Amino acid sequence: MIKALFFSLWFIFHPVHVTLTSIDYIADSNSLNVFVKMYFDDFLLDMNMLMNDTSGKDISTEDQKSRDIIENYLNSKLLLRVNKKLITGKLNDFVIVDNEVKLNFGYSEVRKPEIISVKNLIMTELYPDQSNLIIIKINEFEEGIKLTSDNTEQILKIK
Repeated sequence: MIKALFFSLWFIFHPVHVTLTSIDYIADSNSLNVFVKMYFDDFLLDMNMLMNDTSGKDISTEDQKSRDIIENYLNSKLLLRVNKKLITGKLNDFVIVDNEVKLNFGYSEVRKPEIISVKNLIMTELYPDQSNLIIIKINEFEEGIKLTSDNTEQILKIK
């Protein structure tokens, strides 16, 4: 009984360090739609660590400066290469609800992806137990991968 109570309390006070990312190829527009979801407080810590300041405390969905900060953050933390070419994304929109931030990015001029490399550095310097879960959908190819603080990159050959 005491052991169960201890583990229950431990899970309550031990936060989960996880992000969820989906990468979807849109053949009609030769683009990738990327969705990233994470806890907002972790996002602020990671973003402020990257930028060596606290400008992220005033993030607002209505502010262009906030949009630029988030775009720079994600382009430095989520590195996508398609056919060995590094691509950068544009922030389409984001929402902050119930301590979660949900980001939607677009990557244009992605033609005939045969090899995709995903390097996810989100919160990997903050938490040794960080898990970045990723689902990739390109045409009929679909795969889920888990990247961690120790394993930040995976290369996939599209069949």
